[in-house]
Amino acid sequence: MNYNKKTVTDIDVAGKKVLLRCDFNVPMAKSNDGTILDDKRIREALPTIRYLLEQNAAVIACSHMGKPKGKWKEELTLAPVAKRLSELLGQDVPLAADVIGPDATAKAAALQPGQIMLLENLRFEPGEEKNDPAFAKALADMADIYVSDAFGTVHRAHASTAGVANYLPAVSGFLIQKELEIIGGALANPKRPLVAVLGGSKVSSKIGVINNLLELADTVIIGGGMAYTFAKAQGGEIGTSLLEEDWMDYANEMIKKAADKGVKLLLPVDNVCAAEYSADSKPEVYPAGKIPADKMGMDIGPETRKLYAQAIEGAGTVIWNGPMGVFEFPAFAEGTRAVAQALADSDAITIIGGGDSAAAVQQMGFADKMTHISTGGGASLEFMEGKELPGVAALMDKE
Repeated sequence: MNYNKKTVTDIDVAGKKVLLRCDFNVPMAKSNDGTILDDKRIREALPTIRYLLEQNAAVIACSHMGKPKGKWKEELTLAPVAKRLSELLGQDVPLAADVIGPDATAKAAALQPGQIMLLENLRFEPGEEKNDPAFAKALADMADIYVSDAFGTVHRAHASTAGVANYLPAVSGFLIQKELEIIGGALANPKRPLVAVLGGSKVSSKIGVINNLLELADTVIIGGGMAYTFAKAQGGEIGTSLLEEDWMDYANEMIKKAADKGVKLLLPVDNVCAAEYSADSKPEVYPAGKIPADKMGMDIGPETRKLYAQAIEGAGTVIWNGPMGVFEFPAFAEGTRAVAQALADSDAITIIGGGDSAAAVQQMGFADKMTHISTGGGASLEFMEGKELPGVAALMDKE
């Protein structure tokens, strides 16, 4: 896939109406009183928005929130986002009462250069997730240029991420540009040794990533719940730990593939275990593959932490996706903390692939020590799998 795409700086936006796809899918308080729990995604969109406004563009921002499934849901309105965005920008951000209806089209038609508006939640319209050409064209008809800056949604071929590019010149904003340069660069031409740290609970969800990174990496480190499927596949005892029996043969294939390719595949040598899945469970350490029948693995053990930290120490580039254990419980967060610490201490280019690992790094206070924390969990995973991302493929290539 070509990652070398045109950006907002490659196109003249002065006096033009710009349809800007943002990722304003922010976590909201359960009380439904419009409180945004974390406005990080709104703040991350500001550089592109400010650039467009400074260049005298009229900005029609749009985003989805949650999963309304093509129906209007009051609790998923973007009204709180419009309010927060206007506070951050220091200027009015009117919210359209609809997406492509009479209010949106009237507001868009009246919008002047240097002004910004926000369309209502894109997923209130059934045509968004279906990538309906008529809906995509109605969105495009409001604008002269399309700017994509929602990396978290580029792995989905929706109307606002891919469809609109059939009708408008399409370029990336600064957020997507950074993701493409850093993750694309790490995959295409990494500073070696390239170490991939893969965790999370399921082998099944990381299959493509493990497979692709075994082609690219010098070392692949496995942790999290999926390590128990590898341990069981090699004849180990894993007690009541998480197991995907259907994927045991695949785990063995990956071990063989690593050996054939000369890639170091590191698996846990010990585990922190507990009698039950609870924050209050007493942590006990057992060698990997020797977990008692009534215990479950909850984290990588102290010897594994040392082993993984050593592997990270000499790396040129480290890509990390997925925690090493149940980091939400303090007693079982040490493995994830050790990996985060090793990345923070390393001189390598360090890339965190969004999702749980990004949350862990932020919670533990290591965020400012990382080269790059991806803004898209699912998108960065598919990127690392080597899949074509529809929302990136749709953008214009640089000459």
